Amino acid sequence: MLRRQIQSLRLLSLLVIMAPVLAVADVDVVDARLMTLSLAQDVAEKAVQTCRDAGYQVSVVVVDRGGELQVVLRDVYASRFTIELARRKANTVILSGTSSSRLRVNRADIRAELNESQDLLVLDGAVPIRAAGALLGAVGVSGAPGGDKDEACARKAVESVQQRLDFLD
Repeated sequence: MLRRQIQSLRLLSLLVIMAPVLAVADVDVVDARLMTLSLAQDVAEKAVQTCRDAGYQVSVVVVDRGGELQVVLRDVYASRFTIELARRKANTVILSGTSSSRLRVNRADIRAELNESQDLLVLDGAVPIRAAGALLGAVGVSGAPGGDKDEACARKAVESVQQRLDFLD
């Protein structure tokens, strides 16, 4: 009896999880959440300021859910090359749906191949921007002395707007 109830609960859980996927299969048009320019600017500015406060000059790139540039900021002494590195890190998040550092660890087996793409860079320093589980975009940071420091600035920036994202309808 208990075993049957557990199996029923598992089946119900699976159906609840799969319902959105199954529903999309039967429609021709789906709604998508998009990040506003205002939100993207706030994230980018917070990332630059967080790194600046720590003594780092960085570039920050925010891309939308399709990997298109939305905001690019380069602090005064950040090398121009850091813009491209930040963009490629952010695109890696769009590809994987997870932070660039997590992908670097989880897919070390194909890291070299991914880094051959001119649009991807599997290094620490980029995190996703999500609202209600939906991927809105990503923020990539480059220029601090280590990807872990780049990523800390990116995380802090997303955390600064997370409350706005958590209360979306």
